[in-house]
Amino acid sequence: MRKRNNLEPRMEAAAAVWIRNPEAYRGRWRELLPEARALHIEIGCGKGKFTVEMARLHPDILFVAVERVKEAMILAMEKTLEMGLKNVYYLSVDAAELEQYFAPGEADRMYLNFCDPWPRSKNAKRRLTYHTFLEKYRKVLTPDGEIHFKTDNEKLFQWSLEEFARYGYPVKNVTDDLHKDGIVGVMTGYEEKFHALGTPIHRCEIQMPKQEELP
Repeated sequence: MRKRNNLEPRMEAAAAVWIRNPEAYRGRWRELLPEARALHIEIGCGKGKFTVEMARLHPDILFVAVERVKEAMILAMEKTLEMGLKNVYYLSVDAAELEQYFAPGEADRMYLNFCDPWPRSKNAKRRLTYHTFLEKYRKVLTPDGEIHFKTDNEKLFQWSLEEFARYGYPVKNVTDDLHKDGIVGVMTGYEEKFHALGTPIHRCEIQMPKQEELP
């Protein structure tokens, strides 16, 4: 993302959906939408296409979107305000620090959409499907929580499936070509581009294991 000279004033103008002190909401996120039936977290929301469309379709779910790159996040926040959505908020934090901002068992679902594949083996620990990240996710998700994972990167997907199996995370609804028979669910901006190019989209759902089920 290119730098934006007017980023700070735009961020301030979107303050209504920008959570600048997320640690203060740890264990209290649902106070932002008391009637919410669930809390979903999206890691790496980018420009927010998936975020805002999901929030529009599910007004009874509270969405918290995490994005480190503010130049991208501001576009998502502005879309949220333009659409008048009241059930989505944004954090500019590192996914590795989730436990600082969410209490144990606070979230019901997490989305990992088109995360950086970090193709070099020496950078495997940075992949958001690496087992140390999985452990962080498991702690903030409810006992029956889920992770929904999508990527265009076949090597990352196969590696991730092996990582899930190695560390005892049950996987379901696995597909190597999600949109083969027609569009399924809400697409991200990247996903639309990949699909238009004929690139297969890989997807699966990870069920949180109980502590006693872990290796």
